[in-house]
This record gives sequence, C-alpha cells and structure tokens, in this order.
Amino acid sequence: MDLATAPVTRRRDAWAWRFVATALSFALFGVGGLLLRGLILPIVLHWPGEPAVRRGRARRTVGRAFWLHSRFMQRMGVLEMRFEGQERLGKPGQMIVANHPSLIDVVYLLGHVPDANCIVKHGLWKNPYMRGPVTVAEYISNDGSAEMLDRAAAVLREGQTLIVFPEGTRTTPGQHPVFHRGAAAIAVRGARVVTPVYITVEPTTLTKADRWYHVPDRRVRMRLRVGDDIDVSAFSDGVPAPIASRRLNEHLHHLYATERTS
Repeated sequence: MDLATAPVTRRRDAWAWRFVATALSFALFGVGGLLLRGLILPIVLHWPGEPAVRRGRARRTVGRAFWLHSRFMQRMGVLEMRFEGQERLGKPGQMIVANHPSLIDVVYLLGHVPDANCIVKHGLWKNPYMRGPVTVAEYISNDGSAEMLDRAAAVLREGQTLIVFPEGTRTTPGQHPVFHRGAAAIAVRGARVVTPVYITVEPTTLTKADRWYHVPDRRVRMRLRVGDDIDVSAFSDGVPAPIASRRLNEHLHHLYATERTS
C-alpha cells in the first residue's frame, strides 16, 4: 500500500538572506518612524510658511521616507516591484482607489505619490511609530464617522489628491476585494476623477494572517498598475447621491473582479 506524502515546498531565492533582510526592514521602519516623529518632522514644521505649505512639506517628507524604505526592501532583495502608470497619479481632486493585498501597499503608494492625502486606519493614531507621521501629515482617520466622509470629500473639493483603500482592511488571499460604499460616497461628493490602482503581490505576504517572520519560500513580486480614469459624473448626473455611490461601487467591484481574472 502506497503512503501519501505531503508535497515538499522548496525554499529558494536566498530565503535565509531574505529572512534577515525582512527583519532589518521592519526594524528600520520602526526606527525611522521614531526619528520622523521626534526629530525630522518637528524641524520641517518649524520652517516658515502658511499651514497648507507646511502640511505639504510634511507629507513630502513622509512620502520620501516611505520611498526610501521601499527602495531599501528592493535593494536588499526582499521583493521586486513594478509600478505601471505612476505618472498619472497626483492630479488635483483625484481620488486614488486601490485594493489592499499586503501591509506594505500604503508604504508604496504614499512613497510614490508623496503629496497625497490618505485615509488610514484609526489604530495608527495609537501606534508609537506611526502616530507622529500620520498626525503631522494630516491624514484622515478611518473612524467610520459621518464627519470622516465629510472631511474626505472636502479635501477632494479643495484640490487635494486622496488615496483610499475601500476594503478598510487587507484583502483575504484568493478572494475578490469587497469594497465598502463609503469610498464611492466620498467620490460622488467631492472627486473630480477616480483612478483605480490594481495591486498584485505574489506570493502573498504580510496579509492579515501573516507575521513579519512568515517569509515566503520565493521572492515576492509586487505589481502596481494604474487603470483608466473613471468619470464620476457618469454615475452621479441626475440621480440621488446614494444611488450614484451604489452604482460607482458596483462598477469598482466589476473592474477589480475583471482585473483578477484577466
């Protein structure tokens, strides 16, 4: 009688080195967050300028730090990254929506669109490494309140770029993204244009169920692809806002489902 054996997965792409490099990346991120909060951002904020100018300066500083961290991970061999269409991001009143397969998505998007505002999870305001950067950059806390929706729509009407992860949490591997309608409601009320960014991470890493030491057996390949702009008026003209947001949300679901199967 033959005995069934479980398939053996072979570790490759210098797994041991990638484990060490991943640990270094997390350590550097923590130290960098503390340096931003305690030293760099206070200096940046004390330079003269109007509040909006100082806010933009702070965001570019945070974005530059995130960009440097992403470059560090690439140079250390933790992952490979390809960003297609980056030049079409950062327009006034543009809402950038993205799926959220990994913890590092926010780092890469803010690192490559440094002037953007962003809706980030409320818990970061209690995180000792991130509290300083998210507060000084005046990012929007995703606390689920009606005031949050109002503020997000207002910054778009002001001409800011806004990054939103409509799922509100990381995508479950193997499943289509499920977007909350709040992002579509914000777009209908304030965005000049909505631009989807499709993010794939293969093999999966740093999902909701992963810890930093769950290093994949092969090197991670991350791809960010900017999709076609979506004209918000096509969904909002002549209909109440709730109906418009529902239609836009359904359209986004269709786009991301199609992207995953194409």
